[in-house]
Amino acid sequence: MAERVNAFVRVSGPPNSSFLVGYPGISATLPRIEGKVEIRPSTGYSAPVAISLVRICLHRRETIHPAAENVAKRHLGTPRRDTTDVVGKELLLYRCATGRDAEQVVAMDLPFVLFIPFGRGQEEINRRIPPASLQLPSRTAETFYELVVTVQQGPSVQNRYAFPVPLQRYDTLSTFGMYNRPEHKVASTDNIVSLGISLPRWSYGPMDPITVYVKLAPNLDWMAKARKVTIQKITLAIEEEITYNHEGDEPTKKVNRLQKYTQTVGTKLPETGYVTNMGIIFPHKDLRDANGIIRRGQPAFPNYEVTSFTTTSTLYKIEFYLTIKAQLTSARDITLRQPIVICPLDHQACKEEMDAIEQAAKDASSIDPNNPMLPARNIVLANDPNAMATLGICTVGGQKKPLIE
Repeated sequence: MAERVNAFVRVSGPPNSSFLVGYPGISATLPRIEGKVEIRPSTGYSAPVAISLVRICLHRRETIHPAAENVAKRHLGTPRRDTTDVVGKELLLYRCATGRDAEQVVAMDLPFVLFIPFGRGQEEINRRIPPASLQLPSRTAETFYELVVTVQQGPSVQNRYAFPVPLQRYDTLSTFGMYNRPEHKVASTDNIVSLGISLPRWSYGPMDPITVYVKLAPNLDWMAKARKVTIQKITLAIEEEITYNHEGDEPTKKVNRLQKYTQTVGTKLPETGYVTNMGIIFPHKDLRDANGIIRRGQPAFPNYEVTSFTTTSTLYKIEFYLTIKAQLTSARDITLRQPIVICPLDHQACKEEMDAIEQAAKDASSIDPNNPMLPARNIVLANDPNAMATLGICTVGGQKKPLIE
């Protein structure tokens, strides 16, 4: 019996562009992965490969290990948890003729398009927009995507080939109108003084300035007590809150303070109230090394200029808050926590992306998701007359030689 030849499998994207077409999170752009599965013999130039079935799907893989940052806890704490889901649908790209175990194939190119879900369906998990690829420091949490090609070679041999695909989300861009409406909030602890804030917008990226309008106002019904109040200082901080296993039985929260700015005031609270503007810059992660060269990233993760951003996955979620604290004498301190959205792109990059998003939406308007027009597939069987020529080989005097046209 002849030795079975394993297939050499690779996935290639459209010419001069990445696999990912469109903008995940923006439904009008019909986000999708386009490309083709290429199958060739893995050993020898011309030994045909037996192919019964070829399928492709996009896998989302998630892992969390909250104790990974601490060396002692890493051994004693909970083990790493992981989950794998199919994003959207699995596609059948090829099946051999009925009644045959396999076809003897010399070369195979199978075009495909995998649509990434863009619905907000809460019940139907397979319609939810998949979260962006992300790896937190020490791998305490990560989400990554792989194109998984399943190739069945005869009745018993089935091999899987995985190809990493970095996936970003674009529904948190700070240029979208919904993030540019002012947000207001008021808090009080003992009814003597109230702390009010106003945010002109509430989506930010790396190195974006965050400006907060702050007002401390006395309660007019308690003016006798309010006149004794002194404002010591006002603190503005950015906090990252990571909730591990947020949908499970025992969620664990971790809050990291990313940036802090303190304004010393030291004055009595005026009867008209105290008003100030406070600013803080969202920190960024430098992608360049000491020589100014951008390091090569990992294939599964995009190069972000932030350590993390607003996202919700199956096993974890990351939220951001602005915390404003007024420290007072003769009245209790007041703390106010305002949620904000952090985007991986800064405001300028968001602006530059808008035209491309608009163009992607125009391009997508002519595509039918139920019947995308794909290029014809190319399958060369071993018994085809020009099978050897497709591999650049010809037979001369019973020997295989390179084909020179």
